[in-house]
Amino acid sequence: MARKLSRLAGEFGRTIEVFAQVNTSGEASKSGMAPGAVDAFLAQAAGLPNLRWRGLMTIGPLTDDERQVRAAFAALRELRERTARAYAALPLTELSMGMTGDYAWAIAEGATVVRIGRAIFGARQ
Repeated sequence: MARKLSRLAGEFGRTIEVFAQVNTSGEASKSGMAPGAVDAFLAQAAGLPNLRWRGLMTIGPLTDDERQVRAAFAALRELRERTARAYAALPLTELSMGMTGDYAWAIAEGATVVRIGRAIFGARQ
């Protein structure tokens, strides 16, 4: 997908800012690569010319258990800290995690981007 995005962006003379999605909760209902796959992915993605890597993103587990949700967010923060050092050429400065129901926990764990659409627009129909 990253190669295709880079190719299409190049065809339109654009650079796209992107996040790599990581499934830190291990839930089958969540998209994203496993944390153990991030290094290999970034090694390949680092050379794609029309993508500007902003950071990593995750969606927390669907639970009200603060410890579980914060653990998933903390895992992404720790992964970003490690990969930012290993891939210094990539500006992995952002952490996108947290939605309307858990954004405060995400901020406490280091989120720089939150998604709060439901708080603004209401629940999806």
